[in-house]
Amino acid sequence: MASSSNHPTFPTRPYTTGLSRAGASTSAQQSTFNTPAGFGTAATSTQQHREAQRIERERAERAERERVERAGQNQLAELSEEQREEINEAFALFDLDKDGHIDYHELKVAMKALGFDLPKQEILSILQTHGVPAATPPPNNSKSKSSQPQSAFPTPPRLLLPLQAFQTLMAGRILARDPTEEILRAFDLFDEGGKGKISLQDLRRVARELGEGLQEEELVAMIEEFDMDGDGAISKEEFVAICLGG
Repeated sequence: MASSSNHPTFPTRPYTTGLSRAGASTSAQQSTFNTPAGFGTAATSTQQHREAQRIERERAERAERERVERAGQNQLAELSEEQREEINEAFALFDLDKDGHIDYHELKVAMKALGFDLPKQEILSILQTHGVPAATPPPNNSKSKSSQPQSAFPTPPRLLLPLQAFQTLMAGRILARDPTEEILRAFDLFDEGGKGKISLQDLRRVARELGEGLQEEELVAMIEEFDMDGDGAISKEEFVAICLGG
């Protein structure tokens, strides 16, 4: 019997080598398409540019806050003691949780109490420029977390205005206000019912509320001294002239 080693050798299949070469070529092409030249470098450069813009924007906002605060401190010193107390009282009245900060709604009513009725957009602008982020509340327990759907997007922080920023902002606005407006606000406090005049009865009420022990004769003399048209009351024009020393 002939040995098996004498069997002829099978020829090499040409398609096997061709498939291997084709597969290698395809892999090389896929590798080239999956990693375009320069893509990673461009993405990194864009990210660095955005980060630099963010840092510069925050630096500019911080510098503006510091500038306004310095100017506000100087303006605060120009106010009378009574005006400073009025600002602090308005803040304390509407700082409902007494944490030294007020939110959007508290800021709006506090400014209105001081005679500044601002639109929503201006209030938001004040908070964006001078506000600080509210403290993040502690996370809930795991049970409550699993029962509530989680938002796919982070919630922007709520902004609060601290007392010092409120003081400096209000000082600037009060000093820039027309003194006639301040006088007319005081007139409205006297003029109960919006009659357009301050009567003897109004003077009695205000004197009683302020705890002033004025006699009836003194109140009558005040009306008579400043009642230019002799109608027994003080008009807005007469009141403004009194306060401005006219």
